[in-house]
Amino acid sequence: MSKITFIGAGSTVFVKNVLGDVMSTPALQGFELALFDIDPERLQDSERLLNSIKSTLGSTCVIKAYSDRKEALRGAKYVINAIQVGAYDPCTITDFEIPKKYGLRQTIADTVGIGGIFRNLRTIPVMLDFARDMQEVCPDAWFLNYTNPMAVLTNVMNTAGGVKTVGLCHSVQHCVSELFRALDMDQRGVESKIAGINHMAWLLEVKKDGIDLYPEIKRRAAEKQKEKHHDMVRFELMLRFGYYVTESSEHNAEYHPYFIKRNYPELIEQLNIPLDEYPRRCVNQINGWKEMRGKLFESQSIEHTRSHEYASYIMEAMETNVPFKIGGNVMNTGLITNLPKEACVEVPCLVDSSGVTPTYVGDLPPQLAALNRTNINTQLLTIEAALTGKKEHIYHAAMLDPHTAAELSLDDITALCDDLIEAHGNWLPKFK
Repeated sequence: MSKITFIGAGSTVFVKNVLGDVMSTPALQGFELALFDIDPERLQDSERLLNSIKSTLGSTCVIKAYSDRKEALRGAKYVINAIQVGAYDPCTITDFEIPKKYGLRQTIADTVGIGGIFRNLRTIPVMLDFARDMQEVCPDAWFLNYTNPMAVLTNVMNTAGGVKTVGLCHSVQHCVSELFRALDMDQRGVESKIAGINHMAWLLEVKKDGIDLYPEIKRRAAEKQKEKHHDMVRFELMLRFGYYVTESSEHNAEYHPYFIKRNYPELIEQLNIPLDEYPRRCVNQINGWKEMRGKLFESQSIEHTRSHEYASYIMEAMETNVPFKIGGNVMNTGLITNLPKEACVEVPCLVDSSGVTPTYVGDLPPQLAALNRTNINTQLLTIEAALTGKKEHIYHAAMLDPHTAAELSLDDITALCDDLIEAHGNWLPKFK
């Protein structure tokens, strides 16, 4: 029996979507769905939920929860990863509260920036443990990574981990529909091309019947910017740099040096930037799960309709050899020619029985490549810190981060990193 292993299966709602999709897909029937999580109660919730969906759908998949990670991975053909090391409490709280003492404010802190750096540093060792297990018990498996920081973790699994990995993010899937909905434009028949890096990929082309829609998009965006709305940072970036970016305004506010600035506090109100947004979401999700859990288990038969998550479509394409196109995070093997070859990039990919085949993009417009490189610098130095264990590279990563460098002095950046290392304690490896 073929096996799909889900690591981080305590993320019950996400498990419902992804593995509910699997059980809705004819080509994936008969697979064992192996669940692993370090939280036994959440793991049991997910197992119970999936068995209910299985009964409703009449699926022939076999659902099994594991307390031993290596056994959960043994013989897997596909591994889905959705972990969060350190969770909201204590690690996300630490990532936000200590930088605040230095006057450094954040919105999401899960990709780059000081929060993204430390999220990577505590997650990379765990991911490399997965890679070692996989090399031993399922060396040919595909690793489908949903965990942030996407670019760094996907990079590490492919290079240091030696595991076939593709990183999957919702931002590419939702980019065009969000933009057209915000501008009250009809998306039917629209063709688009997106490439860059995760959370900072660019809508390079957007056409209908061969006509470039960007002039009309920018006209409407400029008009919309006259009133407050939820996507002002992205629109500002588009009007200044010429292209729309995939990930949300709350994320992009902290990827650049222009928006969250102590000397320009009026920008927060002017551009509707939600500081401390991720902690608020975490608290709401924790409280919402308590209510949702009761509702989910009130019924013995839980319905599921296949979602737009990429995972089941990727596995279906590999099983059936019917091609499927995704926006995937992969190593830059000459795909985007004006970004570093060491980087992980987000490009259109074709999936079939041969695996994931990325497509060639060529040069990005120079201003877009320049913006991407500012984030890639921090990503690569974070990887260097994690793989060498040298504390100096943590400082380098932080010093090269656009937002951190725009707000703090070199001495303050060093002191902030030291404070975060101390506060994280055993959540981080020891650095030289």
